[in-house]
Amino acid sequence: MRKAYRPATRIILDAAKEVGFKATFSLSGLLIEQLKRRAPDVLEMFRELASMEAAEFVAQTYYHSLAWFIDRGEFEEQVREQARLVEEEIGYRPKAAENTEFIYNNDVACELYSLGYRTVLTEGADWVLGWRSPNYVYRAWGCEARVLTRNYRLSDDVGFRFGARWWDQWPLTADKYASWLEATPGDVLLIAMDYETFGEHHWPESGIHEFLKWLPREMAKRPRLRFATASEAAWRNPARDIYDVPPWASISWADERDLSAWLGNEMQRSSFSLLSRLYPYARALGGEALRLWRLLSTSDHFYYQATKIGPAGEVHSYFSPYGSAYKAHFAYASALSVLAAFIRQSWSIDAAKRMRAFGDLCFYFTDDDGRVVDRACSIDEAVGALRRLPKGIADRHRPNVARWLREVFLLPPEAAEAYARS
Repeated sequence: MRKAYRPATRIILDAAKEVGFKATFSLSGLLIEQLKRRAPDVLEMFRELASMEAAEFVAQTYYHSLAWFIDRGEFEEQVREQARLVEEEIGYRPKAAENTEFIYNNDVACELYSLGYRTVLTEGADWVLGWRSPNYVYRAWGCEARVLTRNYRLSDDVGFRFGARWWDQWPLTADKYASWLEATPGDVLLIAMDYETFGEHHWPESGIHEFLKWLPREMAKRPRLRFATASEAAWRNPARDIYDVPPWASISWADERDLSAWLGNEMQRSSFSLLSRLYPYARALGGEALRLWRLLSTSDHFYYQATKIGPAGEVHSYFSPYGSAYKAHFAYASALSVLAAFIRQSWSIDAAKRMRAFGDLCFYFTDDDGRVVDRACSIDEAVGALRRLPKGIADRHRPNVARWLREVFLLPPEAAEAYARS
């Protein structure tokens, strides 16, 4: 807070008052919780920016999580809860949204649009854009959401290269950078980076706060440049084309602009698989179990387990508090084991009745030729199927249903047998 959030927000607030600077923030629910406890003055500055209409606050997942890849309902709930908290604590109702770490595909965009967010922010991935520029407004494939794509080269000039003495453009000054922005063709420029850029990734001694202080003033001198929030930029300009990202080729703003920062190796995928397995149980229990599960869904836990080399590996190592991906994996696996034990200890028949399995945890009923004729993902659905199916098929499946209820729903043997005989 002391090195980044507090001074950077003060600088932005001063620039808003002096030259009409505008900014867009994406604050997870977890960050807002921390600001309430540790830095209420920063939260008050965000409120002032919102009241001045100098800042936009976008919706995202409450726990900055990978919920999208686990359960659509969980994703929606986290987005709604984060938006509710932003409105409650800052006084701003989000109109635009992003998924965690700019993770994006067509379905993400249209899901957010269905939740009421007309503008979606994501990465300007070269393979998606092709010959096109990120400096235009696009429309999502399959719905009417406006899509703003980050200019990662100009963003990374500040986010990663600002303090790089080997860079042929070092030192980067506010007037130099403003001249680059002015000379860049297009309708819009989305410059986006971690807020920790301003004081944590680049320490105050690097001059990053002076850069942030003078950049809005240098931009204000240039008539071709105008300040705008994300939603303003998206709807003041026409959508020039479709931004088409199929679900099987999701993008992000990290590393190679894909999902490999979080799911690129076997440790990460194993961790994610176990987290996904625990979700139906945590969901059925609710309360503390669900809160703990959600805390473990935060993307950072997977980011720390990356085993990349080169520049991407250096970034992962810089952010990780563990020292190695293997230590991070061990710590995370241990935490999941504790959560699993907590769930088992807290489990009850009532929780089992509330639980809904998904994917390969569901039970599939087949006829004598092996064709699937029904499916059950909950106790009630299993009982309903047994009553609905022809007696011969139902009787053949009853022993396996009882086993399924014991092993998946953790029912005592007598309870599982009773439901299977229903």
